[in-house]
Amino acid sequence: MQLLEFEKPAVDLERELEKLRAKSASQNIDMSDEISMMESKLAETRAHIYENLTPWQRVQIARHTNRPFMLDYVSLAFTDFCELHGDRHIGDDASMPGGFARIGGRRVVVIGHQKGRDTKENLKRNFGSAHPEGYRKALRLMKLAEKFGLPVITLIDTPGAFPGIGAEERNIAEAIAYNLREMMLLKVPVIAVVLGEGGSGGALGIGVADRVIMLENAYYSVISPEGCAAILWKHRKHAPEAAEAMKLVAPDLRKLGLIDDVIAEPIGGAHHDHQSTADAFQQVILRHLEALSALSTDKLLETRYTKFRNFGEWMGKDCKNSPF
Repeated sequence: MQLLEFEKPAVDLERELEKLRAKSASQNIDMSDEISMMESKLAETRAHIYENLTPWQRVQIARHTNRPFMLDYVSLAFTDFCELHGDRHIGDDASMPGGFARIGGRRVVVIGHQKGRDTKENLKRNFGSAHPEGYRKALRLMKLAEKFGLPVITLIDTPGAFPGIGAEERNIAEAIAYNLREMMLLKVPVIAVVLGEGGSGGALGIGVADRVIMLENAYYSVISPEGCAAILWKHRKHAPEAAEAMKLVAPDLRKLGLIDDVIAEPIGGAHHDHQSTADAFQQVILRHLEALSALSTDKLLETRYTKFRNFGEWMGKDCKNSPF
């Protein structure tokens, strides 16, 4: 498993604990007191590490290769998934799977970015960076959901939309912009969940929703910390400072009112326990689905529009803090 630098103190204690247990078993020695002390120390160390994570450390967790991806949540939190393919224009995009499913007995359409864990899968999924076909397929499925009166759940996990020449030739910017407009007008509830990385327009292309929710150790930003550091400090080594300044992690975005809820992760992050993370994910989704389902269509659209119009604040010339 990928080891993050700040996790090493806990990992070292885990190894010492395993050695004690192995010695106790192999030599038939009662070392229960020593093992108990080591377990307590390990628990304290883990709690100290994960209760005091910096934004940059959360970004590292969000990118962990063993973190559950979109199809992991589909497998663990949804049932009866029926994947649909193709955008009806160019082709299919394996980095943006989607289809019909059930969650807690509710019929929904689920769409999201899918990454890979090895070279072969990453090439197939394009490292989670969708092409124009992916966004057009996503919108096709959303329109299908609207036709049948089904809520839409989008699962965001991408460093950004694919920036290659082919994507530009097939108008990736137009595909994302069109999704932004059409998602604002969908007449069914829409819930977006940032699972890991929520990068730039690639995330926003399926992120216009009645409820925007993040996992505790995900991030959501217009640019990566490394990209910001390269622009402002002229070097990627300043990514930790950029992550702190950008307020891109769930606790900061919740305080700013830019997201609606945060899904708690197990100690150590979602990559340590996929099932408990999926269980927490399911509970939060069902709670918000129930609330949104109680709204009339007109109220749903009005609330969604107001939500996004209220993002940001304008400080006029009469405001004493205005720089103008």
